[in-house]
Parts: sequence; C-alpha cells; structure tokens
Amino acid sequence: MAKQFILFDFDGVIADSFQPAFEIQKMICPHLTENIYRKRFEGNINDWEEPVNVHTRECRHDIDFFTEYIPRMKNEVQIMPEMKDIIIGLKKNYTLIVISSTITSPIQEFLEEHDLANHFAQIMGNDIHKSKVEKMKIVFEKYAVEAKNCVFITDTLGDMREAEKMGIGTIGITWGFHTPETLLRGKPFRLVEKPKDLLTAVADYFRVLTLNYEPPQADFP
Repeated sequence: MAKQFILFDFDGVIADSFQPAFEIQKMICPHLTENIYRKRFEGNINDWEEPVNVHTRECRHDIDFFTEYIPRMKNEVQIMPEMKDIIIGLKKNYTLIVISSTITSPIQEFLEEHDLANHFAQIMGNDIHKSKVEKMKIVFEKYAVEAKNCVFITDTLGDMREAEKMGIGTIGITWGFHTPETLLRGKPFRLVEKPKDLLTAVADYFRVLTLNYEPPQADFP
C-alpha cells in the first residue's frame, strides 16, 4: 500500500495564534476588524489586496508582520489543547508535513519546543513558496506521492480552495480561523470539533478512497 500523507496547516490548527496575528495586523491597518481579517483567509493570504478606500491610507508600511509576529509567537502562542497527542498518534501510521504561510524557522522552533519537530517529515513555510499549491507540487515530486494519498487538515477556506486545485481532499477543524459555515463552502470531507476526532476522520478519509468511493461532503450540523 502506498504511504499516506497528512498535510497540516499550522496557524489555527496546531498553534493557537489568531489573536496575536490579528493584533499585529491591526497595528498595520488600524481600521481592521476580526471579520475582515478572517475574510482574508478565504483565498491565499499572500494574494490579499486591501480594498482601496479612505482607510487604506491609514495602513502603515513601516511595520513588517513577521518581525512583530515571531517574538510573540515564541512568547505567547500556545499549542492547541490535545494536538500534541494527536500528532504523535497520527505519526504512527502516516507521513506528516506542515504547509503554512508562516515562515519555516519559527514553526520549526515551535515544534521543537513541544518535542514534535521529529514527527514531521518536512516543514514548508512562506519562505519555501508563497503558494500552497506550489508547495503541494513539491510534496508530490519529492515524495513520489499522488493526490489520492494525501489529505490536508486546515482551518481556512483558502487552504481548501488551494488543495482542491491539486485534487487533495480536506478535513476542516472548527477551532481555528474560520467558522463551520465558511469551511463548508470548501466542501471538506468532514468537519471536526475536537482534535481527538482527527484520528477517526483521517482513517475514514483514506478508507473511503481505498474503497474507490467519492468522499462524502461534510454533514456538519
């Protein structure tokens, strides 16, 4: 049987990072609201362009997001409850890779801090490529794996849209950046409310594909 891969988003899935990330973006654009910030992740965050309006002129260009974010990530960002045990459990049967829009090095340090770095075959941040589609292509080529043997665990509609372009199914988690209603627009295989449910969701995903069924869309209430 071909090796099966789990692609993990980082922020919002593994790391509880929404609040510091939002606060820094609000430093850059003071008019920013949580709803507008969350909407940025309905596509690739790197492609977001602030609408030209009276507020756009208020945005500061002397603040670099990652310069502000990395120290706060080290000091404030916590791992999502239960995620360490879930990652350890999933590593027993799958190859794990992080695909993120955060820079690789602080993700590496964060995972090392929680004794999880060696559970991931690779960490691919924004410095590898800004497009998650391109990072998925790298996974295909480097590991000689097909889309049908991959699943992407994410908390954003934008990630689901990028995964769809590569033929990769998704499992949405509801403790991150987007609401269940937003995630359902990405037609995930399933939405899960608790980290422990990921074990069953991933097993079911690959079981369904092995049986050559079309993965059912989420039926989250």
